[in-house]
Amino acid sequence: MPILNRIAEFHDEITAWRRDLHAHPEVLFDVHRTAGIVAEKLKAFGVDEIVTGLGRTGVVGIINGRTNTSGRTIGLRADMDALTVTEQTGAAYASTIPGKMHACGHDGHTAMLLGAAKYLAETRNFDGRVAVIFQPAEEGGGGGKVMIEDGLIEKFDIAEVYGMHNWPGMPVGHFGIRAGGIMAATDRFYITITGQGGHAARPQQTIDPIIVAAQLVTALQTIVSRNLDPLDNAVLSVTMIEAGEADNVISQTAKITGTVRTLDGAVQDFIEARLNEMVPQLALAFGATAEIRYARGYPVTVNSEREASFAADVAAEISGEERVDRDVAPSMGGEDFSFMLNERPGAYIFVGNGESSELHTDTYDFNDEAIPVGTSYWVRLAERALKAG
Repeated sequence: MPILNRIAEFHDEITAWRRDLHAHPEVLFDVHRTAGIVAEKLKAFGVDEIVTGLGRTGVVGIINGRTNTSGRTIGLRADMDALTVTEQTGAAYASTIPGKMHACGHDGHTAMLLGAAKYLAETRNFDGRVAVIFQPAEEGGGGGKVMIEDGLIEKFDIAEVYGMHNWPGMPVGHFGIRAGGIMAATDRFYITITGQGGHAARPQQTIDPIIVAAQLVTALQTIVSRNLDPLDNAVLSVTMIEAGEADNVISQTAKITGTVRTLDGAVQDFIEARLNEMVPQLALAFGATAEIRYARGYPVTVNSEREASFAADVAAEISGEERVDRDVAPSMGGEDFSFMLNERPGAYIFVGNGESSELHTDTYDFNDEAIPVGTSYWVRLAERALKAG
């Protein structure tokens, strides 16, 4: 793999940054230590402009090229936040914060983009400006959306924006990307069933909401299995059922909570409409009532065709064409980089993390061998997107 020599020289240094971040995880918008380290390092690298507090705790660094005849700025984004997970890796640099852990590799994402910023600030072998974007609250807080609402795109006149995520099970040195939807919309639904409570020994005098809930759980699965084209990608999962407080009482109410994942807006609209039709009608058949609240979360992460092809070309330059999957299977996980891609064209790419534990597990760890690969990708992407001369 033609890893950039200077990046290879940074490898140990970037690894040390990554492991320090790993040992001190912070969640959602409360990433003050992490953001402070990012800002300090950007300053030490000689980055031309550093803006803190964007999207509450986000950091943006602007690196000017040797020339700016293009007048273009591209954005490179990394997420900084961790998860509320208790780490079980046993690593020497394991989390020192009880109940918090970098279980998704955002420590690695931040460290790789810092490495790229250091290189780009040294060499400046591009025409235009690079915005390195360090975002809080990807894990459920919508930090990308908040940064946009704070003027991220307009303030820095960003023309294109790119993101990257490590991918367990993909060999180190490999990349995966696709045009179109690469990660799913993440919606939630909340159902409240109201029946008639009573004594558990006299069920004939009640309208049991648990029976209704049980029927609903089964019926909801038919939305995907029997209402959608089998070639459409969709997931509907019931994740919580709550009812009752005593073993001899039939509850008055029951609650069902779940998630819907889709890769297409029309499919998303259909599932929401079908839920709104099915839930109250099925409850009514049992003499109960049911209310549903459908909450849209992160939108589909959609790679624009030209930028996805360009990103794949850059990845091939780093790793070789045989190590780049240009039609990688989409993930039904969600990603709030989608908000940035809704504002500007760009692409989101997976970089191999090797045979590691899965994301969001207590034994996951970012693979430091991926650092030179991801960092070199960022550098080459910036230099090619803003080609000097």
